[in-house]
Amino acid sequence: MITKENIIETAKKTLISQSQSIAKLTDFIDVNFVEAVQLIYNSKGRLIVTGIGKSAIIAQKIVATMNSTGTPSMFLHASEAIHGDLGMFQEHDVVICISKSGNSPEIKVLVPLLKRFGNKLISITGNVTSFLGKEAHVTLNTFVESESCPNNLAPTNSTTAQLVMGDALAVCLMEMRNFSPEDFAKYHPGGALGKKLLLRVNDMLDSTRKPFVTPDSSIKNVIVEISENRLGVTAVIEADKVVGIITDGDIRRMLNKTETISGLTAKDIMTSNPKMIKSSDMVIDALNYMEDFSITQLVVVDNDLYKGVIHLHDILKEGIV
Repeated sequence: MITKENIIETAKKTLISQSQSIAKLTDFIDVNFVEAVQLIYNSKGRLIVTGIGKSAIIAQKIVATMNSTGTPSMFLHASEAIHGDLGMFQEHDVVICISKSGNSPEIKVLVPLLKRFGNKLISITGNVTSFLGKEAHVTLNTFVESESCPNNLAPTNSTTAQLVMGDALAVCLMEMRNFSPEDFAKYHPGGALGKKLLLRVNDMLDSTRKPFVTPDSSIKNVIVEISENRLGVTAVIEADKVVGIITDGDIRRMLNKTETISGLTAKDIMTSNPKMIKSSDMVIDALNYMEDFSITQLVVVDNDLYKGVIHLHDILKEGIV
């Protein structure tokens, strides 16, 4: 019977085995790795990454990483390549071919065709003396002593080694390109980082919700304006300028202090000189501003012109934290 302790022990052995295999890859980082990075960096074409089986899945991940970090890349399944997809290759493309054994039938067919086209070929293989290892212009060694699979059959350590070697290439290329967080955001506009670095206050303003009252507006009108726009606040406008704000918190505090609202107007309970931000400012700056002053809304003003309100909840909905 397999116990909880057995499961935990097996999981730990797997992690240790994989981490040790990755650590040993440092012995294989040499002039060949440098040449591979330089080939990709200096290429006038794209990076094509190909493989078969589990290596093809790793190839797809490497392509995704390269594309998101500034290296234009495409995935090509080795078996599809020899059945028509070789037409995707262009003259200056650099090819990475991934294979643990380096001797699979598809690889043996594909490699001579790639070399015939004149494309530079980089291999990532666990067998540098294999057909692929010998035929590639540059070979990166991802040899592992064994798989973490108890039968030493299922690709585990070997595919992790391939993945890590691809990540090492991508990171080196990022450094050579001085790839910045702003560059990363351009390729990830829908992610949290992209929104932090690209999203501006104007992008989040809802022009249909722009609550405002005048200083002489009755408290009833103030309450109605706040309620209808559901932002928890209204601006107080005089002579086309924002002279204050009233929040739902101001309403509650007023009700606690007074027996009647008769005769009270907006100017009696408003907060003068409210915190403001421009529509061209970054949303992340608006968020930091709110946190600094422990507030949940900011009035948006451009050249004294009231543009609307940005609310903390709207920022959080965008996943900007």
